[in-house]
Amino acid sequence: MANNWVEAMRAGDFARAWAINDHDLAAASHPPKHTGPRHLQRIWRGEPLADKHVLVRCYHGLGDTLQFLRFMQPLRGVARSVTVWCQAALLPLVERTAGVDHALALHEGTPEAAFEVDIEIMEVPQALRVGREQIEMRAAYLTLPPRSTPASVDREGLAVGLVWEVGQWDKRRAIPPALLRYLAVPGVALYSLQADAAIEELAQISARNISTSDIATLGHLVRRLDLVICVDTMIAHLAGALGCEAWVLLHADCDWRWPSSGCRSLWYPSLRLFRQKRAGDWSAVISEVREALEQRGIPPQRAT
Repeated sequence: MANNWVEAMRAGDFARAWAINDHDLAAASHPPKHTGPRHLQRIWRGEPLADKHVLVRCYHGLGDTLQFLRFMQPLRGVARSVTVWCQAALLPLVERTAGVDHALALHEGTPEAAFEVDIEIMEVPQALRVGREQIEMRAAYLTLPPRSTPASVDREGLAVGLVWEVGQWDKRRAIPPALLRYLAVPGVALYSLQADAAIEELAQISARNISTSDIATLGHLVRRLDLVICVDTMIAHLAGALGCEAWVLLHADCDWRWPSSGCRSLWYPSLRLFRQKRAGDWSAVISEVREALEQRGIPPQRAT
């Protein structure tokens, strides 16, 4: 059933995906709520959300939370209130998201909120039975807090941000940084947005380091850049949810949230997808990206 669900999500057949989830939910032998590893917990058991005080738990990755924040406004359309218990790094963005009444920092204890029903954020679209028209992004849905200092990006040439490393989950997504030096084409200035990038990695790429661990500040940097080129990790979701242009480099057996073919995403229309033709072959992908960069052109003016 898991493979069928992945196929349905990649194809945008969300009604079939929710039906598969319904079957799994009914057939599963559920342990008590809130026990075991968070990312494996099935918090929602099919309870109705209408006219309830709903607690939304963000138990997966930062990118997952950013991707599914789009459903907080439709959830608020049926719920009495929506409280989001999210990763602390995302609080400045979550508390400004339409549909969110309260946002709390996730921790190991009990949430400091009264609620009648709780649900993991990635289960919200199933609970709401959303269709393609509600999933398809038509406008940016993230709002950044005001920045205290200007983002440091030069005004000359095409400013391109790079991210090449990922967390421990599915290391096939990562790209050797040495390959990225081939993206240093004339008229392009490369900037590293990679957290904790090593000096030798930056030297290999010839990229200036402007990375930050603060996600709101990172969002402002993404807006200042002309383009972000990244692997399948959180910044792809950040750029997409802000409506900023990003090119996402995908390994051959990419995650369920990306379509099985094509260069565009239903979830994020501002993203362009570049794919491995052969598993493990990033060189061909980088060559394709370099060619696209050479054709991209330099914008006459960048937003401030």
